[in-house]
Amino acid sequence: MLNSINSRTFSIIRRCLKPSFTVQLQNASTKTRFNYEDALDLESQLTDDERLVRDQFRSYCEEKLMPRIIEANRKEIFHPEIMRELGEIGVLGPTIHGYGCAGISYVGYGLLAREVERVDSGYRSAFSVQSSLVMFPINEYGSEEQKEKYLPKLATGELIGCFGLTEPNHGSDPGSMETRARWDEKQQVYILNGTKSWITNSPIADVAVVWAKCDDNEIRGFILERSMKGFSTPKIEGKFSLRASITGQIAMDDVHVPKANLLPKVKGLKGPFGCLNNARYGIGWGALGAAEFCLHTARQYTIERKQFGRPLAQTQLIQKKFADALTEISIGLQACLRVGRLKDENRAAPEMISLIKRNSCGKALDIARQCRDVLGGNGISDEYHIIRHVMNLEAVNTYEGTHDIHALILGRAITGLQAFTSSTAKTAM
Repeated sequence: MLNSINSRTFSIIRRCLKPSFTVQLQNASTKTRFNYEDALDLESQLTDDERLVRDQFRSYCEEKLMPRIIEANRKEIFHPEIMRELGEIGVLGPTIHGYGCAGISYVGYGLLAREVERVDSGYRSAFSVQSSLVMFPINEYGSEEQKEKYLPKLATGELIGCFGLTEPNHGSDPGSMETRARWDEKQQVYILNGTKSWITNSPIADVAVVWAKCDDNEIRGFILERSMKGFSTPKIEGKFSLRASITGQIAMDDVHVPKANLLPKVKGLKGPFGCLNNARYGIGWGALGAAEFCLHTARQYTIERKQFGRPLAQTQLIQKKFADALTEISIGLQACLRVGRLKDENRAAPEMISLIKRNSCGKALDIARQCRDVLGGNGISDEYHIIRHVMNLEAVNTYEGTHDIHALILGRAITGLQAFTSSTAKTAM
């Protein structure tokens, strides 16, 4: 019986990872064929280079990541060699030009996030932290010396990075952070003290981009290295989400950081929020990749699964769930594509990114839950993967700006009034 289940599961998953593009309906009046796997013809809106990058990365994700994920999720393992593999195929820091990076479009970056999150949100987290939260601020806010020192090795995966903003007492309100960077004139160093929490990659990171308040109460970014005395990164145990991604804290006890490791070109919350906007953009694409996987898995399952003498897919309830999922995924992808094109033209407002991050994550979580329900009891088995996506998307819907925080960002844009605090002062997000 077990062998039968495994064989059937493998058949379903294989078809879901590599869409067959065989189910098409013809409209008699226009002769246009409807392809449910690309309902609004996203494919025709991509460049040849974007399709090439996506297809190459899809092959890697299917061949190298998918076979690892069940064991990695069960045993809470992240394989650090994955970072070197990502570096070898050139997808780390992919929108950066030079320093060993690919220099692709932001749409291309979104497509990469979509492919890797089709496998697992934890793998996408590792990819996006390295690219958007570590490499991006060094490239955008760093000195030329810092770029030359860190970016090439981060691009190859030789160095692994993490990003320290969230603290145990300050999640959605980073402006109230307690981490301090005190300038020591005699030693010509900044002395950092504080704790950051829920930090992807921190237990295995070689470098950390950490945000701290300085003597003038301004927030600034620093590049910390593993070898610095007083720098430690304990692992957070017991996660039920993103188990294939390693998460920890950054604890700083009188860490001496040379002035050369200060990011010189930014101060204030616009620094970390600039990084987060890049990562949030990728999450918008990635969450929909997870939703697509869930829909295709549920579809294949219900076509093969027969109850009461017919396939489950031949019922109105199931088809309604699938129609709702397809609608949200297709519209969401078009929104992500549009924001990506605007980013490539340097015309994307932060609120646009809040809109797609919030929409994609909320809708993907709902789709994953519905697809889990479609599979019945089998839906809670990790052999079918959907329950893992459900658990992951609970975290994805929360981190890098919760669903409700992004609603407040949009609400402020709509009304001109901020609702984060009782004060009338402007709050930057």
